[in-house]
Amino acid sequence: MTIAIHSTKEGTMGENDERMKRGVKILKKMGRHGLLERQKEDYPDLYKLTTANLFGDIWTRPHLSLRDRQLITIAAGVALARTTGNHSHYHSALQMGITREQLIELIIHVGHYAGWPTIGLAMRQLKKVIAAGGSGKNRKNSPAQMRKLSEAWER
Repeated sequence: MTIAIHSTKEGTMGENDERMKRGVKILKKMGRHGLLERQKEDYPDLYKLTTANLFGDIWTRPHLSLRDRQLITIAAGVALARTTGNHSHYHSALQMGITREQLIELIIHVGHYAGWPTIGLAMRQLKKVIAAGGSGKNRKNSPAQMRKLSEAWER
């Protein structure tokens, strides 16, 4: 299977400009501003897809709050035992005011449906995010700080 990513020239995004703005706004609300800097440098087209499509379109759809979407995303990551990606969503949840205790409860609940080993992996990931610091309600981190946090989570 081949996936084609069609490049767009900077400044000619037209309709995508609004999608990018929405995506950046959501990323900032989630405390994720700066987490995609490496992706932006290494894979500009993927960054545009992630920001405009995933965060600008999907995360801004009606009927579910940002908090709901964050909890759903974490639940999916826990259930699928994702070894990467969960860390940044734990960080975002804490930034948005979801408590450590609520995240642990989510992990326990999902683990009983997804399989007991998912609990251990998810708890280790959450512990790394909390231990690295930098996560908490409305905490402001620079892109450089976010890169350092991300690197700490993935160790």
